[in-house]
Amino acid sequence: MMNKIAATGLVLLMVISVSWVNQMPTQYWGGEIDSLVQHYRQPVAKWPKPTIDSGVKWEEFSSLPKVDGDYFDLMESPEVVLGKYLFFDPILSGSNQISCSSCHNPQTSWADKNTVPIGNDHLEGTRNTPSLLNVYARKTLFWDGRSGSLEEQALGPIAAHHEMNMELNKLVPKLKAIPAYNKLFIAAFGDEDYAMPEIMKALAAFQRTLTSRRSRFDEFIEGNYNALNDQEIKGLHLFRTKARCMNCHNGKFFTDEAFHNIGLTYYKRKYEDLGRYLVTNDPADIGKFRTPSLRDVMNTDPWMHNGLFWNMTGLLNLYNSGMQMNSASPAQKAADPNYPVTDPLMKKLNLSKTEIQDIEAFLHSITATKYRMRRPDSLPR
Repeated sequence: MMNKIAATGLVLLMVISVSWVNQMPTQYWGGEIDSLVQHYRQPVAKWPKPTIDSGVKWEEFSSLPKVDGDYFDLMESPEVVLGKYLFFDPILSGSNQISCSSCHNPQTSWADKNTVPIGNDHLEGTRNTPSLLNVYARKTLFWDGRSGSLEEQALGPIAAHHEMNMELNKLVPKLKAIPAYNKLFIAAFGDEDYAMPEIMKALAAFQRTLTSRRSRFDEFIEGNYNALNDQEIKGLHLFRTKARCMNCHNGKFFTDEAFHNIGLTYYKRKYEDLGRYLVTNDPADIGKFRTPSLRDVMNTDPWMHNGLFWNMTGLLNLYNSGMQMNSASPAQKAADPNYPVTDPLMKKLNLSKTEIQDIEAFLHSITATKYRMRRPDSLPR
């Protein structure tokens, strides 16, 4: 009889424990932090469920694969070798001074550490340069998603006057005048009578090799439970629950690949940018931008589509406020149907200063050590 009572009590205790974990408090009083940490130091399937709004499609976190021998073979393939030369070669620009790597620099996690890029004639761009890390996994490209493939994407910066300013009809003859490039194209595509499609394919092949290195979070998720400290685990839990981050930043790459207006449209203000609307002409897309991946996020500042945010604590405080500063009031919407409304996923979070520090600590844990690929020692000439 006593054994039955004890067993019943144990089952009841387990049910209460699971229920408590799924509604885990975030104040961490007393010994609660120890219990929280232990609930995350186990396989992901047993973690507390994230706070996800109704209707949101999401994926659970997963780790990046380890680099294997195939990567090194891939880097020696003729198409990738050619693509790497083209990527680093300023001959792709009208001035012979600007390469793809001028903005996507391997020394700065394949971005440029500028608010907006500086291109031809020292002209400024209008949006922050996104990192090319894991670009192979993106479903759409550019902040507004106007391109669906790396091959298509490459044409924009090469031809844009304020970027590389290259007349596309002159690029192929320019390259064909260099025997070393002709040999590289023959090796890659079997024909020296190449054109723009082959140039785009080679550039895309190289860019698909630009992957994040594994972070401490990847080690943690695969069972090395000492890879994250207690504060980082607290931040992980907050990221998944109270801070509501996982509504948009989920899956292997911490992005839903979708478009949201998070309140930074600056409608009819100095930094106005109507985002995806400029591509679709759909008023519902005004102010929407693609959710960036958070892989290596602490290496890719400044942040947001306009690159105006250099301090992660300040940016998290902005999210904490609910991001409603530029959202249309009913009167504004009535007077101007195009006045943007901030995505309803943006809500006031009521995070404490300590909790914001915890989340920032977690973001460091998903940021890997910078891998600085060497530029070619010389270019085909």
